[in-house]
Amino acid sequence: MTKKKQQIYECQACGFQSAAELGKCPNCGAWGEFLELTQEQISVLKETAKTSTNSKSSSAKSITEIEFESVERFSSNNEELDLVLGGGIVEGSLTLIGGSPGVGKSTLLLKIGGNLAKSGKSVLYVSGEESAGQIKLRAERLNSSHDNLYLLCEINLDAILHELSLRRFDVLVIDSIQTLYSEKISSAPGSVSQVREITFELMRYAKDKNVAVFIIGHITKEGSIAGPRILEHMVDTVLYFEGDSNRELRILRGFKNRFGSTSEVGIFEMTKTGLESAKDISKKFFTRNDSQAGSAITVVMEGSRPIVLEVQALLSESTYPNPKRASTGYELNRLTMLLALLERKLDLPLNRYDVFINIAGGIKITETAADVAIIAAIISSFRNRPLSKDTVFIGEVSLIGDIRDVFQLDSRLKEAKTQHFKKAIVPSRPLEEINGIKCFAVSEVAKVIDWM
Repeated sequence: MTKKKQQIYECQACGFQSAAELGKCPNCGAWGEFLELTQEQISVLKETAKTSTNSKSSSAKSITEIEFESVERFSSNNEELDLVLGGGIVEGSLTLIGGSPGVGKSTLLLKIGGNLAKSGKSVLYVSGEESAGQIKLRAERLNSSHDNLYLLCEINLDAILHELSLRRFDVLVIDSIQTLYSEKISSAPGSVSQVREITFELMRYAKDKNVAVFIIGHITKEGSIAGPRILEHMVDTVLYFEGDSNRELRILRGFKNRFGSTSEVGIFEMTKTGLESAKDISKKFFTRNDSQAGSAITVVMEGSRPIVLEVQALLSESTYPNPKRASTGYELNRLTMLLALLERKLDLPLNRYDVFINIAGGIKITETAADVAIIAAIISSFRNRPLSKDTVFIGEVSLIGDIRDVFQLDSRLKEAKTQHFKKAIVPSRPLEEINGIKCFAVSEVAKVIDWM
């Protein structure tokens, strides 16, 4: 009696495996993404699983007996990238950088590679998308041509590992993970099996040789890294580029970091010499022109950094039964909540108006401290009355109309003072007196309207 061959079906969207072909993936919800793995692919998966498991048995220890492991870092010679990484590049780390096409992923890493090579580090830049001549041309523009920066245009993983065995490198850059393939896997480059196998080999190389590895990953139309979600679980750090490629500012935000905080962001400016650390970001997100209706200023915290932002609102009478609500850079669900609050507490007929909200500079607000500024901008546009350009609005608004405290209020006010603002609408008095800026403490939304 012949033994029945094992059948494994794998979702090409997330990597979920099943013994039967399914129409909808129970893990990610994708339809029609299951493909049957070949016997060669199944054997490679088993071999990888055996290799990844530790053959030596280990016993449990008391946590007090565990010795500290020191984390060795070195600077990338870029202040913003060091800030996002938690203080610098960690030796033996595996970092994934994602972003939309043209946002500057390759430009940033080639620039960083040049900086490290100039400081004496040996860097290998592997490209599967461009020729050596194209990279050389960009390196000249970025002033990144140095003897310690090596280029390798290759998509075969075995050839890359062979090159790595010939010379010692301190940093490895892969551009990009979706273009590489391993001869052990018969599927096409960029497939789930290929990405998983290649990432595992790169992770093992980074840990064994204590080499910092950077991986560039494409993103899907939904904004997530293309390929299986296991890719993000295997790496140590996941960074995403935000921002429009048509604008000069780029924001690098950390979504996972085993060696530091994920609350920090890096702000870069696209110049003729590539992505540079934004020298003066304080004035990038607001203007001090003549006051206009629908504009309000607030101060948000991005990690440990306060940033002054301009909030813009536009209200126009709707010609449809269901008015439109649109928001750029601010959560739409929270905007809907604030509009309902204004209708209920202040009797404003906003149900007859289309409401549009925009955060200047292309930044996305991820905290609630801008609620008061959003309300002030909406009412300013509704009444067509400009607000003072010398005033900042800080505070979180609750469903019952209260204005609640926000963290690091003193740091926000100090930044506002640095930018020469004279007044601040805040939920409470700051812990320390800040000379040069007058604070008005308000406890509910109606008080904000009275002040306006």
